[in-house]
Amino acid sequence: MSCCEDNGTCILDRPSDGKTGTFLLFGNPNVGKSVIFSKLTGKDVQTANYTGTTVSFTRGTMQLFSDEAELIDVPGIYSLSVESVAEQVAVDFLERGADAIIFVLDATNIEQSLHLAYDLMKGDLPLIFVLNLTDVAERKGILIDVEALEEELGQRVIPTVAIRNIGLKRVMAEIRTHLHATEPMPLPKRDVRPIEDVVARVETFEEKEPTLLDKIGDWSMAPKTGVPIAFLVMLVSFALVVGGGKALRSVLLLPLVNDVWTPLMEWLVGLFLADGTLKQMLVGEYGVLIKGVEWPFALILPYVFFFYIILSILEDSGYMPRLGALVDGILRRMGIQGSNIVPFMMGYGCAVPAIIGTRTSTSMKERLIVATVVSVAIPCASQTGAFVALLGDQSLALLIGIFLISMVFAFVAGVIVDKTLPGDQTPLLMEIPNLLVPERSTVVKKVKNRTKSFMVEAELPMLAGIAIAAVIVETGLMDSVAVWMEPLIETWLGLPKEASLALLLGFIRRELAVLPLLDLGLSTSQLFVGSIVALLYLPCLSVFGVLVKEFGVKIASTISVTTIVLALLIGGLVNQLIQLGGGLFA
Repeated sequence: MSCCEDNGTCILDRPSDGKTGTFLLFGNPNVGKSVIFSKLTGKDVQTANYTGTTVSFTRGTMQLFSDEAELIDVPGIYSLSVESVAEQVAVDFLERGADAIIFVLDATNIEQSLHLAYDLMKGDLPLIFVLNLTDVAERKGILIDVEALEEELGQRVIPTVAIRNIGLKRVMAEIRTHLHATEPMPLPKRDVRPIEDVVARVETFEEKEPTLLDKIGDWSMAPKTGVPIAFLVMLVSFALVVGGGKALRSVLLLPLVNDVWTPLMEWLVGLFLADGTLKQMLVGEYGVLIKGVEWPFALILPYVFFFYIILSILEDSGYMPRLGALVDGILRRMGIQGSNIVPFMMGYGCAVPAIIGTRTSTSMKERLIVATVVSVAIPCASQTGAFVALLGDQSLALLIGIFLISMVFAFVAGVIVDKTLPGDQTPLLMEIPNLLVPERSTVVKKVKNRTKSFMVEAELPMLAGIAIAAVIVETGLMDSVAVWMEPLIETWLGLPKEASLALLLGFIRRELAVLPLLDLGLSTSQLFVGSIVALLYLPCLSVFGVLVKEFGVKIASTISVTTIVLALLIGGLVNQLIQLGGGLFA
């Protein structure tokens, strides 16, 4: 497809005087707006909540040679009827004005897209029509007559396959045309025919054998085939995260830390400090210069990295909504819709975005259920990495058992909160997007941004926790703390007194409730008890902070105190049962 006009002049090659402008990106949910936005804006992206609402929008900068334009990705909506907060936000952006609207039509469901398009055509802003997902439509045997559609709308329509960059140069060219227009750009037709008549003219079907991807998409939603597929997806995901993380850690990262970094730091510190407390705090058992690199980079980062790869692939493939529809029946017993599978899965990455993600839930009750479950029983990616580091080499069965226990407690916590809070369930209203093959560059960008964000958010709190651990251990405070906590740690939980350090540091970061257990030489039964306590223990400070922000101090404190009590109660009961059973797991 060419980006040049009929006279042979290529719009992108025109000289420019460095103009700027603002464009709004509109469309229904799941039409590829985010992909188009990402392709057109590159790295200069900011996401924020619209003032006074919990609805987020994204803005970025398009570099069009010497021109520069702001692109605002408006929340995906179906109409401008203003029956929801997202629709009100969209209307507000329209009232603010812009150079033009880039409207994304769904080639696989042109009729639905036209309803919103007709609403926008009644306004005073020019429209740039983009017909996306044309490859998926052709795969399904849906053919769109673009020329006929242009005649009906009275406006140019640009076919695109955004994930493969097809048609995006023409979109950029059209944007520059609007920037350099010396006269007002023509508005689309106002006297358009009824939508059903337009669709009948521009859309035709041809019989096609469903592709393997289409069949997998259908199978993944039918209970008889969907459950095995979901099990297989989770099993493969688990294997890749654990196997890939362990390989990266053992082959590359741990040798670098143990054979290069640690000797280097010990040598450098030894040049300036004699043996003593300060030197031990820097390069000793919990030395900041050693553990501050080993724990976040060599033990946690490999698993976080592979988890973000899996999460990004599941998101971009369109499988997550299918999984949500499949587990809707189970989640409804917890008082929530299947669409909440998305924040649940995000919780395995980090509880903070998962709790923020509950803003899309249909009621405050749903939000509280999801936030409680994520806080109580969903291990984040860094804590998952810590569990793998702790249990992976000792007992794969225990590692799997911890995640099964996580699911059981998640379900139980959801049911209890559902029975406690007033309110009714709402029916599942979730659009299922097309199943797609994720684009590599988009996945790479997501993984890169998420990994970078994790390191920024996790490194400083973890360093603070390691510094506190060094002070507690090297100054002798550990002995005083251990004496005070002896009835709880040694008698009730059956752990050595040094494990009290894990409980103290768990307040700072969730994985710090696990990592101090690594070097204590615990028995299998002690590993099991310690892991249960760490799993159910208090959410970290950042999680507590977002709970306060979203729900208030009272609810945040209630959730936090509940997790502490539950962790110590269940951990102690498990230990007592093991002791009664004669050390069954020892």
